Amino acid sequence: MSERFSRAHPAAPDGRPHAVIIGAGVGGLATGALLGAKGYRVTIIDPLDLPGGRAYAYHQDGYTFDAGPTIITAPWLFEELWRDCGGELREDVELRPNTPFYRVRFNDGTIFDYSGDRQSMEDQIARIEPRDVKGYRSFLDESRRIYEVAFEQLAAKPFHSLAFTAKTLARLVRLGGYRSVYSVVSRHFRNDKLRTLFSFHPLLIGGNPFSATSFYCLIAHLEGKYGVHHAVGGTHALVRGIALLVTRNGGQVRLGETVAAIETEGRRAIGVRLMSGERIAADIIVSNADPATTYGKLLRAFPRKRWTDAKIKRGDYSMGLFVWYFGTDRRYETVDHHTMIFGPRYRGLLDDIFRNRKLADDFSLYLHRPTASDPSLAPEGCDSFYVLSPVPHLASSTDWLAEAEVYRTRIEKRLEETVLPDLSRHIVTSRIATPLDFRDRLLSWQGAAFALEPKLFQSAWFRPHNRSEELDNLFLCGAGTHPGAGLPGVICSARIVADLVPHPREFATHGHAGSGSVT
Repeated sequence: MSERFSRAHPAAPDGRPHAVIIGAGVGGLATGALLGAKGYRVTIIDPLDLPGGRAYAYHQDGYTFDAGPTIITAPWLFEELWRDCGGELREDVELRPNTPFYRVRFNDGTIFDYSGDRQSMEDQIARIEPRDVKGYRSFLDESRRIYEVAFEQLAAKPFHSLAFTAKTLARLVRLGGYRSVYSVVSRHFRNDKLRTLFSFHPLLIGGNPFSATSFYCLIAHLEGKYGVHHAVGGTHALVRGIALLVTRNGGQVRLGETVAAIETEGRRAIGVRLMSGERIAADIIVSNADPATTYGKLLRAFPRKRWTDAKIKRGDYSMGLFVWYFGTDRRYETVDHHTMIFGPRYRGLLDDIFRNRKLADDFSLYLHRPTASDPSLAPEGCDSFYVLSPVPHLASSTDWLAEAEVYRTRIEKRLEETVLPDLSRHIVTSRIATPLDFRDRLLSWQGAAFALEPKLFQSAWFRPHNRSEELDNLFLCGAGTHPGAGLPGVICSARIVADLVPHPREFATHGHAGSGSVT
């Protein structure tokens, strides 16, 4: 992949209108694939040496580490993407289901295997709180109702029209979108463990369960109906597959290149300027960068009316992440593919992360062991892991240069005490990522891992629109725009953009840039 997608000379004009996409994250790649299939000449520009953005992969000492997303839901979205680009997913990528979806370990040692098996789920719930079996059933029913509207009907619809938003507002209110995920879960469950178990999902997309809109309760139904999957070869195998969809339709993925600015003329974006000084003309521009970066940096000099510097600063951004990637010289056969390790506090810890913005003494962890399902990701007889801890973003006072190794050591100790005995004796390779890496390497605003926090008034119309409010031919895809973070969300955002852009034949009538570099 690094040889095929690398620094490249600009593609020669070929008569097709030119779409320049800023960022080769999953949203940017999927948008590029769909636009190429629609008839655009596509150029995707990204500063990293591999495509993927947050879904990057590290290859170190014979171990493979997916850098970011590892939980694949809604597999049909990828099947549709491949078909719309003239291919079949199974020919490029193999997705396999995970059973259970997650193993959850509570602080007192209680284990819960979260899966799509209703009987198994009810049996485990009954052992914790028999009266909550009925609540589980009613919660799944509410989750299904939310899913049928918020996901099936609205996730792939743009919210750039205030009239459309007003039309759907009553339905959203009836769904209870003004309530938080935790408050909805608490209406169905009495037991605190179960309230935690069925409300933690927003954390996987950057949301605080105590403030994230209850629309995200739909995840329970989504997972139960379609399952949780992984890609053979790691999530980056899926990324590579989408990148191939781009190039098969004549698109180009230019890596190791950073966009310095979006260039404008009146209310139109006319191209981008790279850090190298090269200028690339475009008929349309799609930004897969964080919206705050798009507006606050790439359009710094443009007189913005809605996404001003003040509005960007006022936004509530998702938490940061501390991620430790490590390989061991032995296998831990009792550890599942996905494990949630909850600490002693739930609400208090989330208050520290999202409100108080301080690095707490305790933590809850997500442990990823892909070699439980795919041994090829580590040398024979070894395991590949990453462990993720939600932390405050860079608006906190945490000095990560000083704290990173101290924090990693604390996590190592916690893992040894819980699920990975004698871990320190078996680590053979290691690397970490902090919110500083998200800011400096992924250009994430304030080092926030998921852009804007998914609260009600930062969702749908209130989120940066897929069709920019500032420039007529600028579009946004990815985690920071509608519908939000997570692999299903960014794929839906790509489809929204592909539906919003002009059909290529319109440029044949009105003329188009049609050129590569202009400098």
